[in-house]
Amino acid sequence: MDREEHDEREGLSGDGQERPRRGGRGEPEDGFEEELEGEVEHDIEREEAEEDEEDEREEALESVTLEITGLSLYTHHGVSEAEREVGQRLMLDLRLDLGEVDATNTDRVEDTVDYGEVCQLVALVAQQRSHRTLERLCSTIADRLIGDYELEGVWVKATKPEPPIPLAVEEVSVEVWREAGE
Repeated sequence: MDREEHDEREGLSGDGQERPRRGGRGEPEDGFEEELEGEVEHDIEREEAEEDEEDEREEALESVTLEITGLSLYTHHGVSEAEREVGQRLMLDLRLDLGEVDATNTDRVEDTVDYGEVCQLVALVAQQRSHRTLERLCSTIADRLIGDYELEGVWVKATKPEPPIPLAVEEVSVEVWREAGE
């Protein structure tokens, strides 16, 4: 065996100085441990990112909106004294942003907002007292719904299908949107 082969085998450089070994004799190559740590960190980051994405999907999937369309009530709202005295039919549409509700998993009415109860409450509020404007009526209904239920937001639309005006119109309506905490 010549000197070069001997030096290479013993891990020496050409000038007789010891050099770092690269593999062989069961020792890891230089940088192997750092590379392995980097891969582990990358795997952990990827898993955390996947968990975050899954959490976001779950949140997006569990946001529930309840809509009630065409709740027809006889009420006494209007600008004129005659409207408030005689009364008229009013149509109400509601959209309640419930956010997350357990009923998506439990299938129990107790774990969500009962739309039958909502209709009864809205009828009570709409027929309890008279307002001059539909804006005030919608606002009163929105306040009551947010006060009685844990909602993220509520949209109320009141429509007069036969408004007392001298021109032919199909209907007149007012909408109010309210978020919880406003």
